Amino acid sequence: MNHIPVLYKEIIHALQPKSGGRYVDGTLGAGGHARGILEACAPDGHLLGLDVDPQALALARETLAPYEGRTHLAQASYITLARQLADLRWDAVDGIVLDLGASSMQFDNADRGFSFMQDGPLDMRFGPHALQSAADIVNTYDEKDLADLIFRYGEDRDSRKIARAIVSSRPLRSTRELVAVIEKASPRRGDRVHPATQTFQALRIAVNEELSAVEDVLPQAVTSLRRGGRFAVISFHSLEDRIVKDFFREQSKDLVNPPYEKIHEVERGAVVKIINKKPIMASNEEVQSNPRARSAKLRIIEKL
Repeated sequence: MNHIPVLYKEIIHALQPKSGGRYVDGTLGAGGHARGILEACAPDGHLLGLDVDPQALALARETLAPYEGRTHLAQASYITLARQLADLRWDAVDGIVLDLGASSMQFDNADRGFSFMQDGPLDMRFGPHALQSAADIVNTYDEKDLADLIFRYGEDRDSRKIARAIVSSRPLRSTRELVAVIEKASPRRGDRVHPATQTFQALRIAVNEELSAVEDVLPQAVTSLRRGGRFAVISFHSLEDRIVKDFFREQSKDLVNPPYEKIHEVERGAVVKIINKKPIMASNEEVQSNPRARSAKLRIIEKL
């Protein structure tokens, strides 16, 4: 296996795939997690794999070719999960995995524009259906909106300085041009992360509407699980992780109104139980072989 996905063993252990089970990989990538799930649920478990990226899907088809009769792949966003399951006539599934954010494969391809380490076009779209590219945002947003976006999604305290520098340097067409502008506005201090890191993250999140997509898929996933089914989510930055953590916590609580009060519109018992109170992180060995795993956080729930 040349591409080992982040927290591979932990995902297989979390989902506990069984023969005859039905599983979903909503962020298929090169198909690494999916292959592990299909091996573990042999001989007759099935997997639905979704990805908006046509390049990723082509790679995954090759990776998963030996399991062809048991795989169902679609170029689609995980926000269409309920519809995809209805199309397959799957009423419920035994496990779902989401590995959020951009993949190492996307970062490594300079033509996609995700990395500030290589020169390429300012694109950053996961798939062809994204409404705007990073270039559209960088070259058309006004200074305030750009600063707000960099601060909100990149959590960068220099967001105003960076936005001002971008607007005064327009038009910007390549990642290298944008990096040069950011480095001038927010010089690197000591061994701090590269000053372009947070702006590039913010643009990618905005282009692909990543946070709203996460908010959209979480309730669909929980509804889709059968009793005892598990849902595992890997996130790579605090904004995504907070959304996942808060949703899992809310779903794991009984919503019962106290006497003479109405706090909750609908009363219900807990829907899920949280498997790991603290997020599972990559081991030191994994981080050494794959530095991207350093910021990965895995959270797991089980349907009650």
